[in-house]
Parts: sequence; C-alpha cells; structure tokens
Amino acid sequence: MKYNIAVAMGGFSPEYDVSIASGTVVFENLSREKFNPYRVIITRTKWVVLDEADKEYPIDLNDFSATLPSGKLNFDAVFNVIHGAPGETGPLAGYFELIGMPQTSSAQFESALTFNKAECSMLLKGQGVNIAEAYYLAKDEEFREKEILKHVGLPCFVKPNRSGSSIGVTKVNKATELKAAIEKAFAEDTQIIIEAMVKGTEAGCGVSNHTGKVRALAVTDIVPTNEFFDYESKYSGKSEEVTPARISKETYAQIMEESEFIFETLNLNGIARVDYIITDNGVPFFIEVNTIPGLSKESILPGQAKYLGISLSELFDKTVERALASK
Repeated sequence: MKYNIAVAMGGFSPEYDVSIASGTVVFENLSREKFNPYRVIITRTKWVVLDEADKEYPIDLNDFSATLPSGKLNFDAVFNVIHGAPGETGPLAGYFELIGMPQTSSAQFESALTFNKAECSMLLKGQGVNIAEAYYLAKDEEFREKEILKHVGLPCFVKPNRSGSSIGVTKVNKATELKAAIEKAFAEDTQIIIEAMVKGTEAGCGVSNHTGKVRALAVTDIVPTNEFFDYESKYSGKSEEVTPARISKETYAQIMEESEFIFETLNLNGIARVDYIITDNGVPFFIEVNTIPGLSKESILPGQAKYLGISLSELFDKTVERALASK
C-alpha cells in the first residue's frame, strides 16, 4: 500500500519562496515506491494541491482532502515544510491535530513556543543554556535608547521576536542606528528583541528523531560574507558553511549534546536545527531553534545529512514513516 503524502509549502510570511524551495526538495526526494507525494500550496487566499501539470485543485478544509478528475484524494499524512506562519508558528499543527491528520513537525504549543524567541530563550536560560543579554520591547511601549544601550551595549542586534530567516534583523554598530533598526523590526512583528552581540563563530546543529531516537546530526560553522548570517547570506550563497565545524572537539561535543537536550526539553518532533554563536574561548551561546529548518539545496541541514552519509530520501522517508506510526 502506498500512502498519500501532502508536502505542505508556501505560507503567509516573507519566507514563502524559501518554503517553496524546501518543499520542492522534499517532494522530489520522497520515495515513489512507498508514497504518492503531492505538492500542497498554502497561502492566505488559497489552499490547493497541484497535479503533475501544476493544475490546482482546492483543498477541502473539513478533512484536508481534494477532488481530482480521478476522484477524491485523501491524505494519510502531511510533511510540513512551511517556514514561518502558519506552519512553524503553531496554527497549522493545531488544525491537523483537530482533524486527526498525522504531520511531521512539532505540535501546536511547542511550535508557538519555539517561534517566540523571547519566551523560548527565557525557558532555556532557566535550564542552564547560555543566552545573550537582551532587552524585550513591545510595539507602542515607551523606551529610552540610552537605557537600552546601557543594558545590551554596542554592537547589538535588533530582531523581530517572531520571525525567521533573519528577516527584519539589523546589526546596530552606532547609537544613531538604533531607532531605524527598531522600526524595521516592528514592521515584521509587534514584539522585538534587542540583543547584546556575542562575538564569535556562528554555527548550526541539525537534530532529528527520524530513527525513533533524538539524535544530533552534525555541527556546521558559518562564515557569512555580509556582517552576519542574514537572509542574503542564507539563500544567495553568500556564506561559507563547513561541516564538520572547525571548532574544538570539546565544543563540538558540547553543542551536539546541548542540541539534543534542547530538542528533548522543548518536546520537539521531526527535523530541527539549533543555532549558536561560539565565543573565542569555545563557549556556545544559544541563538534560536528552527522547528522547520531550511531544506533547500543551499540549506545547512541537507549538507549535514550528506556529511553523515544519510540520503535525503532516507531522512524524509523515515520522518514520514514516524508520523504515520503516530496515527
């Protein structure tokens, strides 16, 4: 028996194109012997399944089915590859939970928690994870720039609290740049984080439970051409990404262990990536966790799987099989 698998991609956020690229990689690599994969595009105005000729058929939201010329199409599971809203932020997982549809990503609460950088960081800080000093600010809240900079110093980063792919993020080097950076971040979210800069090497560690056991895959060090690992660096090839990371064995082992700890502590599911800054003396500081990381050809996690000798087909197939087994 072949299972019908919806590869959900698109979404409501500026990460739409990245999600389409990631979803296409998943669609192309899922086993045709085990599954009948279908591309499902989700936007604010339509939910549709595409046939081989890219013709669109509406999704019935009552049961997440579609009517094709060949008859009604019922899905057995969903591979969620929607970065940002609504796939990584929780609502989509909540919808699938309501209709009893197995899906590959984390559940609703866990997705919402991890996408909220402030809440996630505070929780992990209480568990002993290193977190940079930060100042949290809500839209329309009064603030004093001098007070903020006294707390976090310069340089610092201004980030939307709930956003991905470094969208809306600014590195602030001078006090005169802070106001514009805050306005830019507020254009993406009603809550922002102003974070002290931790000088060091950026790194990402993939984690997965596709084998039935939580396992850190590898650590990749990242050297962006731009000032930091921004959207352009991530998706335009303007960074050097090396796996395994060029760091000490002790720090490498610490990040692998800590990434598994974070995955388990936050009760995550599927494929995730935990990002860090490693100081010059080898101390990793947590940046964020991505519950639906990039899976495009330019992304870190596929490169880590390749380094380990894990084909994308094996990684994706087992991720789907684990979702099916949860039904």
